[in-house]
Amino acid sequence: MPSANPILLPELRVMLAEGDTAGLREVAEELHPATVAEFSEGLAEAEIWQVFATIPVERQAEIFPYYPLSRQVDLLKAADRRQLGPLIEWMAADNRDDLLRELEPEFVEEILPLVAKAERHDIRLLLSCPEDSAGALMTTEYASLPADITAGEAIARLRSQAPDSESIYYIYVLDPERHLVGFVSLRDLILAKPTALVGDLMQRDVISVRIDEPQDKVVEQLARFDFIAIPVVDDQNRLVGIVTHDDVLDAVRQEATDEAQMSAAIAPLGEGYLEAAITSMTWKRGVWLAILFATAAVTAMVLSNWEPAESQLWLVAFIPLVVASGGNSGNQSATLVITALSTGDCRLSDWKRILKREFVLGLVLGAILAVPGYLLALAYAPTPLQAIVIPATILCVVLVGALVGSVLPLLFRSIGLDPALMSNPFVSAIVDVVGILVYMGLAMVVLG
Repeated sequence: MPSANPILLPELRVMLAEGDTAGLREVAEELHPATVAEFSEGLAEAEIWQVFATIPVERQAEIFPYYPLSRQVDLLKAADRRQLGPLIEWMAADNRDDLLRELEPEFVEEILPLVAKAERHDIRLLLSCPEDSAGALMTTEYASLPADITAGEAIARLRSQAPDSESIYYIYVLDPERHLVGFVSLRDLILAKPTALVGDLMQRDVISVRIDEPQDKVVEQLARFDFIAIPVVDDQNRLVGIVTHDDVLDAVRQEATDEAQMSAAIAPLGEGYLEAAITSMTWKRGVWLAILFATAAVTAMVLSNWEPAESQLWLVAFIPLVVASGGNSGNQSATLVITALSTGDCRLSDWKRILKREFVLGLVLGAILAVPGYLLALAYAPTPLQAIVIPATILCVVLVGALVGSVLPLLFRSIGLDPALMSNPFVSAIVDVVGILVYMGLAMVVLG
């Protein structure tokens, strides 16, 4: 989404002040819709509607989705209600759905009567779908054909459907009850003989998703089969919409943003960093910081009970090294397992293989780090025997970190939560406590 671009903004303001309708129309029609939104982002809501008043509603609907969602909401609320019906009708179904989900239900009910009855049905269908389902991603603007017409007739029909379809590369073949029976590509129709039947040209093995399936299933199917679009069906295999690759790209980008924020112990903002309110940011960051503070406090309490003798004070210098080794190992394992779960590379049923793999990796990595750890300890420890505490602890905490980092995401997934909630700082906090306990325990055993 654009941010305010000051390059053309002064000129737009001059045109508005002078009432230069022709100039405003030229800017809004000649530039790319995203560029128009970017240049006009700095205008007040009333000024943007003045610009829109110079262009047809079709063009308005092309520009409008390029504003940030929060700005789209402000624009709707500032508009004359008579302007809203045509604009919402002309917007792409998926963009319209995203916008209406941001509005209060009362406001949606207020503006829906302004929309044509046919569009109103599609709007209510999309809004009824859960937020993270295939239905929330889909558009109802698709091309369809019956099986019993010729390729020549099909191309003629597609000419009339194309303006209202988001994508016509795939054309879906439906029976009289709108059950999905096949699909045919536009390329196959063009290359076929005009007398060939669509039913003979179509592919019957259709890969589809259910309207209530989670969005990650849609992403997985599109990526696996390299589709441009995938059909969405109801529980009776009737076609209700399609999900296009660009809609999935937006969803993947948002999911990646959410998971990156969760991995840093921040509840997903759900909006742009600069758009999020300070109170919202404080809450979403503060809760996790408080949890991490509490776990760090446990570490402090454990350390407060350790009173090393003067000959053992050298051990204190190695606490950061020991703690960091375990935390880093846990972060790596958690990130790898979370990523594998989200991409479908592994499933909960693979938990035994995952734990076995991380156990072996923890031992190998711990042994590798233990060697330089022992050499470094020799420079500070009074005797080589006492220096053994450092490599032994490193081996243990790296192993524990690998196991904790892999187990916690699996545990979260098993109880139906997003494994990304098992953020890396939280894994580190748990491993810190375990690492300190292991360190103190080994020190007492080896040093007495």
